[in-house]
Amino acid sequence: MAQEAALDIRITIPRMPEAQALTPYLRRIDEARYYSNFGPLVREFETRAAAHFALKPASLTTLSSGTAALILALRASAAPPGTLCMMPAWTFSASAHAVREAGLTPFFVDVARESWALTPEIADAALRQAPGKVGAVMPVAPFGAPLDYQDWDAFADETGISVVIDAAAGFDTARPGRAPVALSLHATKVLGVGEGGLLVSRDEELIATARSLSNFGFQHGRNSALAGFNAKLSEYGAAVGLAALDAWPVVRTGYVHLGQACAAALAAIEGVSVMPGFGREWASTTCNVLFERPETAKVMQDLAAVGIESRRWWAEGCHRQEAFLACPRTALEVTEHLAGHTLALPFHLRLRPAQLNHIVISLAASLGSAVDAGTEVAAARTG
Repeated sequence: MAQEAALDIRITIPRMPEAQALTPYLRRIDEARYYSNFGPLVREFETRAAAHFALKPASLTTLSSGTAALILALRASAAPPGTLCMMPAWTFSASAHAVREAGLTPFFVDVARESWALTPEIADAALRQAPGKVGAVMPVAPFGAPLDYQDWDAFADETGISVVIDAAAGFDTARPGRAPVALSLHATKVLGVGEGGLLVSRDEELIATARSLSNFGFQHGRNSALAGFNAKLSEYGAAVGLAALDAWPVVRTGYVHLGQACAAALAAIEGVSVMPGFGREWASTTCNVLFERPETAKVMQDLAAVGIESRRWWAEGCHRQEAFLACPRTALEVTEHLAGHTLALPFHLRLRPAQLNHIVISLAASLGSAVDAGTEVAAARTG
């Protein structure tokens, strides 16, 4: 135990393509001398990424970040400026920043206890409490968990309200319908290029509008027909993306197996549960646990004392971020509970079984729960 206590176990170590995997694509850039403006590598990356979602290339566009994808999705959806955008308070601040940049006001509502996500049922009830006109709804796929995408299309049809889905970490789980789905390609995601984003929808006209908006609103040549800005992905970002797609089957398997190993190991601790759905057949880069009691601050301190980094990814909830304190909200019972009872533990493809054992035993000790000190965690294939 003394040897393990000296370990510095980081909360995350991004898994990005290494130099040798990028070389063939970088050589193609050198040969073509094409660096941006929807070059050949970007178009190839878009085609392959669209195929991942079983869609045509016209259903997807690349962007400079996941936040840009959200902003342009809201604008392409024609959400009326000055209206409210209903969104879960249980999310990362980028969601609310995108709402503001699209000219809307965040309207924070609660999430379902069983999924940590905003549902159409919660949204429908919250409409009756809105302090103004709701011009858009932004559900969030928490930490990449699956959502009911068809149900959100039905909600949009029934209410006439634009729906934009923030599935920043959902490359493995997104099943896009008509509602645009924004995904992040940040280095911390299961498929990362460093910094970038995707916008996906079966509404090809919406995607074409978002693509135009990402390129200064150009349509029919160099005519700025729309009020856009520059949010394009470079050829270098696409090179990383193509190399990441080459490795995706192995990387995905690694994350799925590691999630299963972590979920099984943490199940041995009384008073702790993993987030809904974690450790099943989908890939994530975060391992969030829920405590029965509000132990978060103490556990973080105890884990740090033995060399284990932990993090509250969404802190107290987006509604408590200083920039959004004045935004309207409903009662947030579940969000407040999650904010006081959740913690992210180290989770990355360099995590070794001995380190996972150390995390489990240390967490149990912090909570005063008994775990067999001889417990061994099965190794996950991490690729």
